[in-house]
Amino acid sequence: MTVKLIDLKADPFALFDAWMKDAVAHEPNDPNAMALATATPQGRPSVRMILLKGADRRGFVFYTNLNSRKAAELKTNPHAALLFHWKSIRRQIRIEGPVEPVSAAEADTYFASRSRISRLGAIASNQSHPLADRGVFEVRLKELEEQYPGEDAVIPRPENWNGFRVVPDSFEFWQDRPYRLHDRATWTRDGQDGWIRQRLYP
Repeated sequence: MTVKLIDLKADPFALFDAWMKDAVAHEPNDPNAMALATATPQGRPSVRMILLKGADRRGFVFYTNLNSRKAAELKTNPHAALLFHWKSIRRQIRIEGPVEPVSAAEADTYFASRSRISRLGAIASNQSHPLADRGVFEVRLKELEEQYPGEDAVIPRPENWNGFRVVPDSFEFWQDRPYRLHDRATWTRDGQDGWIRQRLYP
């Protein structure tokens, strides 16, 4: 792959789409994997790997159990940071911004698109909470499989499962270059509908 300098004239959403397309073509496992960082109201951070499930000009979407730690932190401090790192193409993208819930219709549509076992698992799991024995979870999952038999079973989205959208107010694109002379560029919202573009020292 020819290493070109990041184009500061590019639209950051279009550049994200182009880099994601390259990642899909070259990254062997989960090119939509991203690190999600949240923080408590006191500023104590936590980070975990999750999967991007939607991206457009409105923002970047992921889904979770609303009883999870990340959901609790986003409820009290609705700001997050994302990091995509694609080792195979030697690139990364950082995205930061406020977070908002997706609509019920969006959440319903995505939930219905998941595999049957994934939907049942979302209902069975009290995500992030203590589990005394794995068997308790497996029994609950088996009960739900009996309650909703067959691949065509209509499984309603649980009230405690929803999506969040990170609305970017900043992007940083990072491209590996030889001898650690990397290329970095940021896009920061200017408070209106535009972006302040800036190249950074590596």
